[in-house]
Amino acid sequence: MLISKDLIKKHGLKTDEFSKIVKLIGREPNLLELGIFSAMWNEHCSYKSSKKYLKKLPTKNKSVIQGPGENAGVIDIGDNDAIIFKIESHNHPSFIEPYQGAATGVGGILRDVFTMGARPIATLNSIHFGSPEHPKTKNLLNGVVSGIGGYGNCMGIPNAGGEVKFNSCFNENNLVNAMAVGHVNKNKIFYSKAKGVNQLVVYVGSKTGRDGIHGASMASAEFDENSEDKKPTVQVGDPFTEKLLLEACLELMKGDSIISIQDMGAAGLTSSSVEMASKGNLGIEIDLDKVPCREEQMTPYEMMLSESQERMLIIIKNGDEKNAEKIFKKWDLDFSIIGKTTNTKNLDLYFHGSKVANLPITSLSTDVPIYDRKWKKTPLPKKEKNLVNYKKLKILDSLKKILSSPNNSSKEWVWEQYDNTVMGDTVQKNGGDASVIRIHGKNKGIALTVDSSSHYCFAYPQFGGMQVVCEAWRNLVSVGARPLAITNCLNFGNPEKEIVMGQFVECLNGISDACTYLDFPIVSGNVSFYNETNNKSIEPTPTIGGVGVILNLNNMVSQSLKSINSLVLVIGKTNGHMHQSELFREVCNINSGPPPEINLFNEKNNGLILLKLIEKKLIKAAHDVSSGGIILALTEMCLLGDIGAKIKINSNNLSNIEYLFAEDQSRYLVEIDEKDQKATFNILKENDIFYEMIAETKKESLDFDKEFSINLKDLKKINTDWFTKYNEIK
Repeated sequence: MLISKDLIKKHGLKTDEFSKIVKLIGREPNLLELGIFSAMWNEHCSYKSSKKYLKKLPTKNKSVIQGPGENAGVIDIGDNDAIIFKIESHNHPSFIEPYQGAATGVGGILRDVFTMGARPIATLNSIHFGSPEHPKTKNLLNGVVSGIGGYGNCMGIPNAGGEVKFNSCFNENNLVNAMAVGHVNKNKIFYSKAKGVNQLVVYVGSKTGRDGIHGASMASAEFDENSEDKKPTVQVGDPFTEKLLLEACLELMKGDSIISIQDMGAAGLTSSSVEMASKGNLGIEIDLDKVPCREEQMTPYEMMLSESQERMLIIIKNGDEKNAEKIFKKWDLDFSIIGKTTNTKNLDLYFHGSKVANLPITSLSTDVPIYDRKWKKTPLPKKEKNLVNYKKLKILDSLKKILSSPNNSSKEWVWEQYDNTVMGDTVQKNGGDASVIRIHGKNKGIALTVDSSSHYCFAYPQFGGMQVVCEAWRNLVSVGARPLAITNCLNFGNPEKEIVMGQFVECLNGISDACTYLDFPIVSGNVSFYNETNNKSIEPTPTIGGVGVILNLNNMVSQSLKSINSLVLVIGKTNGHMHQSELFREVCNINSGPPPEINLFNEKNNGLILLKLIEKKLIKAAHDVSSGGIILALTEMCLLGDIGAKIKINSNNLSNIEYLFAEDQSRYLVEIDEKDQKATFNILKENDIFYEMIAETKKESLDFDKEFSINLKDLKKINTDWFTKYNEIK
């Protein structure tokens, strides 16, 4: 078949890329080979626009066992326990078909974790939608939430936390980022690197169908008005089969039959076979007649590019295949020996007795083009000088408006659809700074959080990237966890545009600076480019998934206030930064100006000393101060604990509105007992930590001098009404 320019374009390849392919293999590829190159050279699989910058990120510390490059990252939490975790995007599929797109996003990330030997113990998600008024938003929201809940609930894995945000920049490109976390004995971790010649290549799991063909390529392209036509590229998930696959894999992993194992994710059989062979510097030979298919007359092209779900590729030791087959048959799963490893360093595919593809593994891996794209710096926005007189705003009216806004309203409607207590080890569930999962049978746990801030990153990517890492750090510290490592999902527009590529580079610079200073490395992640429709890009949205350890769960704290007549302190200096704040955005309709700066010394120092106070049992409750400022943080603490507070402000430099709504970073609200006041203050002073008394706890209401007093029940109703009313609208 003649490879035309139109066919090359349909496969997402540039003319010069095709010329490089011809040079690498010494001839024109056939259609099957062109499809394989399309899969392996697209942005989603090759990272050809981002790899240069990803290499600069910090990826190691004393807790890291495995950093980027494997199915997921691995960290050591002591006592022979390891945590395996990763976050990935399923943005494009979830926009086209929200339920299946979100469901298969959860399924895919779970496989990344259990393919390394871990039993998944939690999932989290970060989901972003367009304006609530946009005609597509409600359908997308309902479909995505149902898909996440449907898959995770059927798998019997708790959905331990997440975030839901709205912004008109996501009107035609919603984001669905799914994170999975697993626990494993650190001596039983499995990797994807192929080893040895003539070892058996085994296909296990579900049969291959025609769903998901060109899914990875679709995720590496912009949308246009014909996005609905791409529905056939969306995978279809079956969580019940995935549950069987999980148990079968973990049963086989108890022995030593597995040489290497790889999930068939993006680009399916193509990427899994190529990645395993490439890492082992080997070749791989596959007989496509032996691939289990659920549809008749499937072609080699369809088999290699299908992204049907719930499938794995395993390299098994010769002689162990009968025992392995017995395990998978017991779990009612397909098991087929489809090939072997070779010393040719080629991908050789056979079908009906003929060789239908013969490609050097390097042409699909190390020889993929890596781009050094031009990029444009985002200037630091200036602070607006001629602002409306926001200092005269009523504090209570402003608080009510923020509390009832889509981004700050209670997300109970969402997380109530997820099972967050299944498995019985959820110690702190959705709704707080971070979730906490017990390591089964032990009195230690891990804290988990996901965070993003697209408007900060859009305003000034360097500060925004730094802030989202620090936000994850604070959320973990706030529950008493020592932050260990992160995974990131980097959601951006078209990297071929200089401004978008600049946003990516500068966000990564900020992320790198914060991770390096905080000793908070990145061990896994995903880049999602081309989140753009009809030339309109999303705002830059790096999502950070953070993991920390609590060695003694007796030291865990939450953000809910615990008792009446306690003192509430703010740790960290309030300087009155208002630009990009919720007050400006939701109340004043001001979306300009710079995001808050980050002082990394204060960030680290404040967090570590708070952990010290928690370990000494001096802290009853803690909550980081971020979106909405002190007033929103305190209100959330009151609502969760059903305990009120009387606010007292001692600041002489700022107006009340600035003090309460400013979004300066590196701050926490903490509740302490009056009898612990001296000991707490001494530790803070010894470590040069700035603090101020902000409130005293009381019954039933939130009060501020003579300005206002409001019952917590009324605040609760204001906070929960938005989602209720939104879902009532037809």
